Amino acid sequence: MNRAQVTQRTTRHLHHFQRTPLQAWRDAIREASTLQRTRDEVKPGTFKRIMGYLMRYPWYMFWTLVVLIIDAGIIALGAALIQNVVDDYIMPLLKQSHPDFAPLARFLTILAGLYIISVITAWIRPILLVKIEQGTLKNIRDDMYAHMQKLPVAYFDTHEQGDVMSRYTNDTDALRQAISQAFPQILFDAISLVCTFVAMLWVSLPLTLLTVVLTALIMWLDIYLVRFSGRFFVKQQKDLGRVNGFVDEAVNGQKVIKVFTHEDATQRQFDEVNDALFRSSSMANIFGNLSGPVVNSLGLLTYTIVAVAGAGAALAGWGNLTLHGSMAMTLGTIIAFISLCREFINPMGEVAQQVTQVMLAMAGASRIFGLLDEPVEQDSGTVTLANVREDAHGVPKKADHRTEEWAWDVPSGIAVGPWADGPYPAGDGTTHSLVPLRGDIRLNHVNFSYVPGRQILHDISIYAKPGQKVALVGSTGAGKTTITNLINRFYDIDSGTITYDGIDIRDIAKPDLRRSLGIVLQDVSLFTGTVMDNIRYGRLDATDQECVAAAKLANADSFIRMLPDGYNTILSGNGDDLSQGQRQLISIARAAVADPPVMILDEATSSIDTRTEQIVQKGMDALMRNHTVFVIAHRLSTVRNSDAIMVIEHGRIIERGTHDQLIAQKGEYYQLYTGAFELE
Repeated sequence: MNRAQVTQRTTRHLHHFQRTPLQAWRDAIREASTLQRTRDEVKPGTFKRIMGYLMRYPWYMFWTLVVLIIDAGIIALGAALIQNVVDDYIMPLLKQSHPDFAPLARFLTILAGLYIISVITAWIRPILLVKIEQGTLKNIRDDMYAHMQKLPVAYFDTHEQGDVMSRYTNDTDALRQAISQAFPQILFDAISLVCTFVAMLWVSLPLTLLTVVLTALIMWLDIYLVRFSGRFFVKQQKDLGRVNGFVDEAVNGQKVIKVFTHEDATQRQFDEVNDALFRSSSMANIFGNLSGPVVNSLGLLTYTIVAVAGAGAALAGWGNLTLHGSMAMTLGTIIAFISLCREFINPMGEVAQQVTQVMLAMAGASRIFGLLDEPVEQDSGTVTLANVREDAHGVPKKADHRTEEWAWDVPSGIAVGPWADGPYPAGDGTTHSLVPLRGDIRLNHVNFSYVPGRQILHDISIYAKPGQKVALVGSTGAGKTTITNLINRFYDIDSGTITYDGIDIRDIAKPDLRRSLGIVLQDVSLFTGTVMDNIRYGRLDATDQECVAAAKLANADSFIRMLPDGYNTILSGNGDDLSQGQRQLISIARAAVADPPVMILDEATSSIDTRTEQIVQKGMDALMRNHTVFVIAHRLSTVRNSDAIMVIEHGRIIERGTHDQLIAQKGEYYQLYTGAFELE
C-alpha cells in the first residue's frame, strides 16, 4: 500500500466520524436502499430450513407449544377476569354496610391457582428449549463439518479460514440465541395476541376495534424499521467474517509482520475492515433497537386513547357490545380492557425487541446454509482399491483381510491401457477385473487452467514408470505443484489424460486414488495429539512398532526420544514447540508409515538446514526405494539421482532428461545448477 492509498483510506475513516447526525441518518437510509438492490439479503427458504432442524425434535416442540398456550391463556384469562373482580365483587362490597369478603377471597384463590400453574409452565419451558436448542445446533454443526469434508480444495483456496470459522462460531451462536430466546418469545407473543384478542372481544367489541386500528399503525412502522435493520444485519455477519479472517491471518503471520515492521500498515488495514463492521453493526442495531422504544411509546399513547374513549362512553351512558351480548360500559370493563390492551400491545414491543436477534440469526443461518449449499466435490469414479493375494499360479485374487498387496478393482467397461499389468479376473464371480497396483503414472498432453481463459499448464506430458524418480524443477509459479495437485485430482484437467496403471484417474474413486498416494508438503500440518498419533495419521491402523519403524526410516526417532515424553509427547498449535525441520521429519515419517506405491515430495526438505538435510536424505532414499516418486525441489542437489528431470517454465516443459544429459545440453537446467540463474 503506497502513501497516497493510506492517506485516502485514513481520510475516509475520519470523514465517517465527522458527519453530523442528520448526514449519518441520510447516509444510512441511502445505504439501506443500496443493500436492498444487492445480494446481501437472507436467502429464501432460510426459516423453513431452520424449522426442518427444529422438527427433528417433534415431541419437545409439541410440549413447548402446549406450555406456551397454557401460559398465554392464563395471562389473557387473568386480565379478563379483572372485570368480574371489580364489577361483581369489589363494587358490591362498597355498597354493603357489613362487607362479606369470603366470595372475593374464593375468587382470588382461583386466580392464584391459575398463576401458580403459569409459574410451573414457566419453569418447564426452558428445560424443553435447552434440548431443542442444543440438539439443533449439534445437528447443524455435524452437517456443516460433514459437508465441509466433501468440499473441493478450490473452496478453501477462495475462502478465508477465519470466515469459515465464523460460521461455526458467530453465526451458530446467533442462531442459538434465537432458538432459545427470540423464536420462543415470538411464538409466545403470537399465541398471547390471539388469546388476548379473544378476551378483548369478550370484554368490549368497540374498544377492540379502536385498539386494532391503532395497533395496525404501530405494526406498519415496526415492519418498516425491521426491513431496514435486516439488510444491515446480513452485512454485519459478512463483515464479522472478514474481521475474523483478517485477525486469523495476522495471528498466523505475526513473525512476518514484525520482521518487515508492518505493524502500522497492518493496523491501518485492520482499522478499515473493523470500521466496515462498525458501520454495519451500528446501523443494524440503531434500526433494530429503535423499534422497541417506538412501539412502547406508541403503546402508551394507545392505552391513553382507549382509556379516554372508554371513560367517555361510560359517562355518556353508551352501551357495550360483547361476544356474549350487550351490556353497560362499567368501571370494571374499562379497567379490564386497559389491562388486556397492555397485554395486546406488550407482545408487539417484545417482538420488536426480539427482531434484532431474529435478523441476526437469519443472517447467520443464511451464511451457514450458504456453506451447506456449496457444491461438493464430484466423484464419478468406480474403480476402487482391493486387498489381494497371489494364488499358487501367481495370479492376484481378492482377499477379505488386509494384505501388503493391492490391486485396482476395475468394473467392466472401464478402459485399461495396454502397458498395465493384467488385468486378471477378480475371481469372485463378478465381471470385474484386477489390475495390480504398481505406480505407473502418465500425463498425456495435459492442459489446465484454474480460471477459464487463463491457462496454467500447456501440453504437459510426463511418464513415470513403476519405481522411477521424476523431478520437477523450475522457478516459483512455473506449475510444478499444480501438476501434483492434478495427480491427486484436487482439480480436474481441461484436456488430455492422466493414467494410473493404465486407468484414467477420472475413473478411479477419489478416496481410493488418494489412498494410493503419499504426500510430503512444504507446509507441514500437525494435529493436536501425541507424536505417535501424528505419525499414525498416515495409516490409522498402523501399530506402534510400525510408527517407530517409519520414524527411524525418516531419521526422526532420535530427536523424538529426546522429547519430554518421547512418542507420547503432546503436540498442540501445529507443533509450535518443534523446529521446522523436526516438524518436517514427522511429516516424512507419516508418509513412510502409509507406504503407498507413489510418493509426492513437494519441497519436502526445503525447511531443513543443510546438516539435517544430509541426515534426512538417507531416510528419504530408503523411503523412495521401489516407489514411483515425484520430487519438487529448489535444491537441485536433491534431484541429481532422479531417473528423469523435467524443467518447467510458465506451465511448459522446456527440458527433460537425466542430470548428466541436461548438464551436457548446457540449457536452462545447466544455468540453474551452476548458479547462473536463481530458481526464485
